[in-house]
Amino acid sequence: MAKELLVDVTLRNAKPDSKDKRLNDGDGLYLLVKPNGSKWWRFDYTIERKRKTLSLGVYPDTGLKQAREKLGIAKQQVANGVDPSDTRKQIKVAQILAAENESRIDAGSTVLGSFQHIAEEWGQKKIDGWDDNNNRSKRMLERNIFPWLGCKPIVDIKPMDILSCLRRVEARGTIETAHRTLQITGQVFRYAVATGRVERDITTDLRGALPPAKGKNFASMTDPKQVAPLLRAIDDYNGSFVVKSALQLAPLVFVRPGELRAAEWGHIDLEAKEWRYLVTKTQTQHIVPLSKQAIEILINIKPLTGNGRYIFPSARTPNGSRAMSDVALLAALRRMGFDKTEMTVHGFRAVARTILDEVLNFRPDFIEHQLAHAVRDPNGRAYNRTAHLPERHKMMQSWADYLDGLKVGAIVIPFRKIS
Repeated sequence: MAKELLVDVTLRNAKPDSKDKRLNDGDGLYLLVKPNGSKWWRFDYTIERKRKTLSLGVYPDTGLKQAREKLGIAKQQVANGVDPSDTRKQIKVAQILAAENESRIDAGSTVLGSFQHIAEEWGQKKIDGWDDNNNRSKRMLERNIFPWLGCKPIVDIKPMDILSCLRRVEARGTIETAHRTLQITGQVFRYAVATGRVERDITTDLRGALPPAKGKNFASMTDPKQVAPLLRAIDDYNGSFVVKSALQLAPLVFVRPGELRAAEWGHIDLEAKEWRYLVTKTQTQHIVPLSKQAIEILINIKPLTGNGRYIFPSARTPNGSRAMSDVALLAALRRMGFDKTEMTVHGFRAVARTILDEVLNFRPDFIEHQLAHAVRDPNGRAYNRTAHLPERHKMMQSWADYLDGLKVGAIVIPFRKIS
């Protein structure tokens, strides 16, 4: 350390001038005497080729000995490549966060920066119907992750912590649920990365840690003789009109269940007979040609829900501000007597894919386009979303007419594919 120049008597007797006055003590430490008589300890240092100044306290509350002790700590940080100004800011932020979290705990709220806090923030922004108690993603986190990791700061969570939670799910004999829980946890971590809470998604370290889930397709009916009574049961459903309308539209458009539930009036063009929206799974625009039967369903429900955002709103938000629950349609199928091994809402996609191809003999690429699957040309380029749109309009109308024929007991075309 350079020669120390100051003594207590000099500090006590220092008088202010008309402008700032510096009393140097060596090694960048000095007392700054302000024109108003206040005396501040300062430390000038250089880090990453930048000249900076750090405040070390006010004299006489911080005496000469204390100032030199603080100087020693700050110099050591600089020598280690750590900016003492940044360290001080981090300490202040941590203190503020700790005080805020104490208040939140007292109020029964989640702790800032905890896994549960960030997961709930992610859910509110990314998941339609997150506030619904029946939301599947929310239920999985609440049952499988929150009890053990919910209050833990997300930056402190390790891959083994997550795996321990998944092992509990696996022990219940639900390996598919364990995989789904891991997937949702990964989405939360990726959101945390995007918002600057963590540096990376640690769930990728768990690839291969779980036994493979048994491959299982969504239950569906692909024989026309089975589909006919299902369609008639939907028409006879005596539950909610909104749920009934969604079930009636489902086989006509055969989109993914989440896309059907989240259908918005703003995306429907009744005049053009088209529904255009973003497929969340692939982040691509999709066009669903609407048959006259689909248009009729939409016209009939519009007086009820047309003033809201969603065509099929949650029963708890009749103003249409929130989409229908992900279990509403499935529960309706169960009430009609169709077991989960027989039919799911997603199963309407398999119904359409199979019958359009093997019974009605439409071109497979038309069908794949309408299912919003990735379809490429011989050169590997993705087709435009408007590809074959006139033909797809004809296909969707033919499909709707065919379903009407099934409902009224028309002759079923033999189940075979014509080359």
